[in-house]
This record gives sequence, C-alpha cells and structure tokens, in this order.
Amino acid sequence: MADDGRAALRRELRAARRAVDETARAAAAVALVAQLARLGLPRPGARIAAYLPLDGEIDPSAVLARARARRCAIHLPVITDWRSRRMRLVPEAELFRRPVPDDSARWLDLVLVPLVAFDAGGNRLGMGAGFYDRHFAFLRARRAWRRPRLLGLGFELQRVTALAPAPHDVPLWGVVTERAVYGAAARCLD
Repeated sequence: MADDGRAALRRELRAARRAVDETARAAAAVALVAQLARLGLPRPGARIAAYLPLDGEIDPSAVLARARARRCAIHLPVITDWRSRRMRLVPEAELFRRPVPDDSARWLDLVLVPLVAFDAGGNRLGMGAGFYDRHFAFLRARRAWRRPRLLGLGFELQRVTALAPAPHDVPLWGVVTERAVYGAAARCLD
C-alpha cells in the first residue's frame, strides 16, 4: 500500500475509532478482558507493557486492573525524544520519576500495542510515527522469538482485509478485539 493509501486509511479508521460511542466503548473494553482471559492473559506475575489511550484508542484500563490483580509488573511508554522518535517503557511505579530508567524491552513478556488498522495476519498500521517499530526493531532480527509478544488491541471495525507491511514494520503476535482473536495468538485457543 502506497504512503498516500496508508494516510487515507489512517484518516478513515481514526475517525471511525473516535466515533465509537461511550456505551459501545465501555462494552468493548469489558469484552477485551474476556478475550484475553480466554488466552490466559496476562499470566500471573508477567512483565507487561501497555499504553494510555488517546484519539479514540480502545482503553486497556480494565486489562491493566486484571494485570494488577494478577501481580503483573506494568510498564508504560514515555517519549524520550520526539525528533528521533524514541521511547522507553517505564515501570508504572516510576512513571513520574526523572530521569527515566532504561528498562529493557527484551525482558518484557507481553506488550499491548494500540493500532489504527490491522489484518488477520498480524500486520499493524499505527499512527505513523514509528515509535513501536523502532523500539521493538530487535524482534525483526529474530527468526524464532518468544519475548516479548506484541499483542495489538483494537475495535473490530479497525480490521481490514490486508495490509502490506513496510520494511520497518514489526509484526504482531496477534490482535484482540471485542469480538475475536487474530494472528498467531488465535492458535492458543485451539
């Protein structure tokens, strides 16, 4: 998909995502927890990273509440340099401490990733800045990787038939919506 096609798809699906009403948004967040529970996620004591929602992204707060109850260590992204599009994943308890500690993403078990669009094969279209792709670029060099697993969270309305990945894109292990589980993660349900 050409850059102009990706930009148009971003505009269309961001608008659709923002148009989800509060009742449907709350129901989707609850359903998301149920879908993750079917996968056994998050596992007790796991090290997970999540995001704080913006621009209509599905809210992972209920998932994080379940993670806290399961004594998971939660990390959140902090943008460290806008120009070079760099971020760090910081333990939740240290979120407002400066300087930001460098907690390696390689030690995480699961990363909950926001998205604008996705396909059933685990390809993701994000907001376009490339923060997640840069931060997890080391995963592209691995043939068989187990950690961290990148799991996209979104609304079913964000699913598209196919996305052609760009060379810098890091594929997702799966995507969970309020209705279904996609990608390699879906095989865990069999």
